[in-house]
Amino acid sequence: MQTNSIDIDMNKRFYFIFLMLLMVCVCVSAQNWEVNMLHDINGWDSQFMHDYSRFISDTEPFVALGVPAVMGIVGLIKKDQKLQKDALYVGMSVAGGFALGFGMKYIFHRTRPYQKWPGYIIPRSTESDPSFPSGHTASAFALCTSLCIRYPKWYVIAPSAIYAVSVGISRMHEGVHYPSDVFAGALIGAGCAVGSIYASKWLNKVLFGN
Repeated sequence: MQTNSIDIDMNKRFYFIFLMLLMVCVCVSAQNWEVNMLHDINGWDSQFMHDYSRFISDTEPFVALGVPAVMGIVGLIKKDQKLQKDALYVGMSVAGGFALGFGMKYIFHRTRPYQKWPGYIIPRSTESDPSFPSGHTASAFALCTSLCIRYPKWYVIAPSAIYAVSVGISRMHEGVHYPSDVFAGALIGAGCAVGSIYASKWLNKVLFGN
């Protein structure tokens, strides 16, 4: 009876060790797959791609802030309360995506891919903050998702989706983000746009009375 008990304990330990090794192997292979995917995107070597990625990456913060700002200014000039409310909602979505994404960077402290894989990932630009998640992608998806929610027309949805995806790809092409950074940023941005629907309703009552 005692021998059987020892055998059972040994089997439990064996299976536990086996599962731990399996999890490690899965994580390593997943990371290798992600790094290889990033390497392929980072290696798209054409002058158009270099210029396009740099332009999209550099201008994204100005677009994310500028769109709701212009909407608000036009709404004030025209005394269009609906446009003012839309500007407030879009602005809250972008601010939420940026704040949440930036805060999470310092929780996870993930090293930038070009720093962890020198020579394999080419740094076409450099960043001083941690990698995960992508703040550019978070604010871009917050902007585009909120615009699509407020204006569900194909001529808004199509260019918004293309722009948001372009931001994510540009960050990988620049070598500053892993695919999982970009995917997480997209989820954060879209989530903030959805969550801001309810927050903006409350703020509209405070500011506009309805």
